[in-house]
Amino acid sequence: MNKKGVLIVISGFSGVGKGTVVKKLVEKHGYSLSVSATTRQPRPGEVDGKDYHFKSVAEFRNLIDYNGFIEWAQYVENYYGTPRQYVEEELEKGNNVILEIEVQGAMRIKEQYPDAVLIFLTAPNAQILKTRLEGRGTEDNKVIAKRLKRAYEETDDMQCYDYLVVNDDLDTCVEHVHAVILAEGFKTAENMEYISNMKEELSRIRKEITV
Repeated sequence: MNKKGVLIVISGFSGVGKGTVVKKLVEKHGYSLSVSATTRQPRPGEVDGKDYHFKSVAEFRNLIDYNGFIEWAQYVENYYGTPRQYVEEELEKGNNVILEIEVQGAMRIKEQYPDAVLIFLTAPNAQILKTRLEGRGTEDNKVIAKRLKRAYEETDDMQCYDYLVVNDDLDTCVEHVHAVILAEGFKTAENMEYISNMKEELSRIRKEITV
């Protein structure tokens, strides 16, 4: 039975550890990761094409014009987008694809792919979230304040997600997300071909039995 892959959308507050969780999921469980494009500057250690496709604003807007993104959004003065070609090719191969994107983009993904699984990652509480943002050491207080303001706004969108997972302990969080994705594959709606085949086989075998 050749089933299409599952599209997994992972969002969460800035500083909650989305990138680390996604990296662990790819390394440990073999998910395909769609690398987003962005116009923000690379952080120390980030590699173009691996962590993000780093683009100028002009390059990004050109891709928008050519329908090169499934979704794109502007977040804290920078653009982020999901390249279309890679995602659709991987899904057709039957591979599960993870998208790490912001809330605005996630809602657009759900419109185009109703079967996509939306998972929101959060910190145990707001104080821990603030501490994690400060601990990164990559942004000044002005940017941190913007990110916390955005996090407050995003609480209104959390209820639009299918699942909410708290990232308190990294390994536990990774396994919880993995369990959610596995469960999706066992849903009846994802196994209609199996049900149809079973019905046909039972019908044939039943006729072969002589009473």
